Amino acid sequence: MKLDAIKFGLASAIVFALAWIVCSLLVWAMPGMMMDMTGHMVHGDWSQMGWQLTFAGVFLGLLGWSVVAGLCGWLLAAIYNAIL
Repeated sequence: MKLDAIKFGLASAIVFALAWIVCSLLVWAMPGMMMDMTGHMVHGDWSQMGWQLTFAGVFLGLLGWSVVAGLCGWLLAAIYNAIL
C-alpha cells in the first residue's frame, strides 16, 4: 500500500506543531522543571541557563520546525513509496 506523500507530510507538520505548542506551554508554566528535564535529556548541566520565551520566538520556532517536519514526512513517504 502506497502512502500519499503530501498528506503524510502535512500530518507530520501538524503533529509536530501540536508538540511544539505543548512544549512551549510547559516551558512557560514550569520553566525550572523543563530546564532540568532538558538538561537530563542532553546529559548536561543547564542550571545556569535560562529560557527566553517570546511570542515571536514561539511562532518562528513553530513555523520553522513544522516546515522541516512536513518536508521530512513527505520525503519519508516518497522514499517508502519508491522502494515498494
